[in-house]
Amino acid sequence: MDRHLNLIKTDYQETEKRVFPRFPFTYLTFKSKEADSRVFEVKDISANGMQLCLKDGGHDFIPGTEIDGTLHWKGATLEALGNVKWVRGQQLGVAFVLSSVFEKDVKNFLSVENIVAGMRPIHSSGLDIEMPANLKYWLRADGPVEIFVWHHNDGEVSRFQIILMDRFLEWEDGKGLKTGNVADKKDLDTPLVKEDEFVFRFDESVDEDIVIFAQSVVKELPDDYLPDSAREFLKTKLGL
Repeated sequence: MDRHLNLIKTDYQETEKRVFPRFPFTYLTFKSKEADSRVFEVKDISANGMQLCLKDGGHDFIPGTEIDGTLHWKGATLEALGNVKWVRGQQLGVAFVLSSVFEKDVKNFLSVENIVAGMRPIHSSGLDIEMPANLKYWLRADGPVEIFVWHHNDGEVSRFQIILMDRFLEWEDGKGLKTGNVADKKDLDTPLVKEDEFVFRFDESVDEDIVIFAQSVVKELPDDYLPDSAREFLKTKLGL
């Protein structure tokens, strides 16, 4: 349990680490318009940029180069142009080239409707996924949104996190609701476990826009994705 909740204190701010299991594949992809049309997995995405990972083969992208292509996600597509900001082996950090038209298009692409359509319950998927101790429910919509619900040993909810692109929301028993930014994310792979470590930077006060976003996602979840008790618990703590 301790490795999933770890406080870091600095002279300037307080951040916290969280370790979450990583799903082995994604339906959210980016196909570049280069001659060989490389297809990248989209590990993270927001309205401002994305993190890409090339599973097979190599690439020639370096920081400062332009990347042009098409995002594909469950039947939805989006033409996207970006600049490579960093490269770590097979992974790229990309900042979108923003315009008034693209900002509208990416907002539609990352709409609540598309997020919910892409959401699936990993805890009841029937796949051979290793669930951490006390993680009871795990909902995932590829890159944009994930929901984690943890239980105490007695079965009561201890905390939940909702990762909303580059933002997050967390409720913890005895501490209440908090919001903040995803400050960093890195792989913690071992031969037996695939995990991601997130560093969360908390807001000074709860960001109501993030709460409203989380409310809109939870309200639209299909009935069979969570039992009624868990759904009502999330709604109550989110103020629904």
